[in-house]
Amino acid sequence: MFDRVLVLRASAGAGHVRAAQAVEKAFHELGAAREIRHVDTLDYTNKVFRRLYSKAYLDMIRNAPAVLGWLYDKMDRPWKRERRRLAFDKLNTRPFVKMLRRHQPDIVVCTHFLPAEIISWLKAKERLAARQAIVITDFDVHAMWLCHHFEHYFVALDETREHLVKLGIPAETVTVTGIPIDPVFCEDKDVGKMRRKQGLRRRATTILISAGGFGVGPIEHLMRSLFELKHPAQIVAVCGRSAELKRRLEALVARVSHGRRLSVKVLGYTTEMDELMTAADILVGKPGGLTTSEALAKGLVPVIVNPIPGQEERNADHLLEEGAAIRCNNLPVLAYKIDRLLDDEKRFAAMQRNVRRLARPRAAFDIVRKLLSLHGG
Repeated sequence: MFDRVLVLRASAGAGHVRAAQAVEKAFHELGAAREIRHVDTLDYTNKVFRRLYSKAYLDMIRNAPAVLGWLYDKMDRPWKRERRRLAFDKLNTRPFVKMLRRHQPDIVVCTHFLPAEIISWLKAKERLAARQAIVITDFDVHAMWLCHHFEHYFVALDETREHLVKLGIPAETVTVTGIPIDPVFCEDKDVGKMRRKQGLRRRATTILISAGGFGVGPIEHLMRSLFELKHPAQIVAVCGRSAELKRRLEALVARVSHGRRLSVKVLGYTTEMDELMTAADILVGKPGGLTTSEALAKGLVPVIVNPIPGQEERNADHLLEEGAAIRCNNLPVLAYKIDRLLDDEKRFAAMQRNVRRLARPRAAFDIVRKLLSLHGG
């Protein structure tokens, strides 16, 4: 058991936050530490830096995804520009360093590269004795995640582990666990009960549309496309935190005739995503690392639409290569592609098997158990 555990994330996108929450829950449920703190690194930075990391990131997703993709590829130069980036981060994270030195944890688990980089620097200067574990929250690994001073990496795929090893990370310090998701996604829930609870029909293909935790994405265009489905289906559209998007989508559903073969339910932000995923057959949306891992855990076949250039493009590549997803690059043919998939029962069943093969619903617990074994129990 650990005395003091510090779980660190940065609230730039919802995935890093959810991964940190999952690890924290696993520590609690396993009774693996006497004291567990979960901290947003950006709370210990100045306002300008905080805005750069959070709001600017979301603004680029909404308004300039191509630029974000260009930056992602431009900065993916392993072991390059480390000093320049570290100097910038050190200048803006002095309160964070003070917090670390005051708290003196036994181990720090990072679900974002910003705290991982600062801790690596502190360890190099022998100003922090804590062990560091780094949890990569996408299927691929970007150069920003690379550190010299750490104890262990946790990754989603065997290929990602091999990539790190080729970049010089010792093989014995990398474990394939999957991406940590909330332990609630491990629970075996009955599909019929969940459909009944959510007001859905028991026997109908159920399509879940996720706009992400912040309501980002072309969900209205998605819905118009899905109205053309020939297969009978029920659609659940989750609009995230955007009340305006929810109102617009409800108005669209009320205004546009989509026939008796389709029923549509529009939701805002929800804490019942595990139940909705249990009730669904297909997930339509962007392939973020956390959302995708949750969907795989619940056996959903992803239909990938508009991935963010960079990390989500790479996530999509892995899913497609494993035969666990389809991708639609042109929204007008979205219904056509889903209809074709549903027409071919053998293909759809094979994709469901591939989804189950890739799923790692207990990743958070596997991470904590590995850390305990490295600690000596």
